[in-house]
Amino acid sequence: MARYAWVMVLIASCTAGLFAQQAGRASNPADDPSGMYSFLKEGEYVQLTYDDGELSGYISRFGDSPSDRGQFIDQFFSKASLKGEHVTFATKTIHGVWYEFDGAVSTQPGKQANQEGYRLLKGTLKEHVGDAKGADSVRERTVEFKSFPEGVSQPR
Repeated sequence: MARYAWVMVLIASCTAGLFAQQAGRASNPADDPSGMYSFLKEGEYVQLTYDDGELSGYISRFGDSPSDRGQFIDQFFSKASLKGEHVTFATKTIHGVWYEFDGAVSTQPGKQANQEGYRLLKGTLKEHVGDAKGADSVRERTVEFKSFPEGVSQPR
């Protein structure tokens, strides 16, 4: 009887992995970058969702311009991709500001999914700010965004 139970567990495990791969999802949860990550300031975050082989998400940040200072702004991705551990995204423009990210996602040895910083997004973030004349100024910086522990809700 115990042997039969182990065979059923093995079949269920393999089937779940196969369905996840067919759906374009990572079969290993460590390979799935979905979740919330810190952003530039305390209380701001990046949300990544990897589903059916497609990466989507948004940045939730505080406004900096005189018209939106202190207001929470959600900037959804206009394009995003995940190839292996290479992550890129660009946000839609809101109040003349948009972001581009080019980097990698990785898991940290010794950390578990329920710990802050289990995953890291490291790379280059470009902040584009347009002026009234349509000129685009770009601020580029190297960033490291830490994942929030799994199961943590949005920090609003």
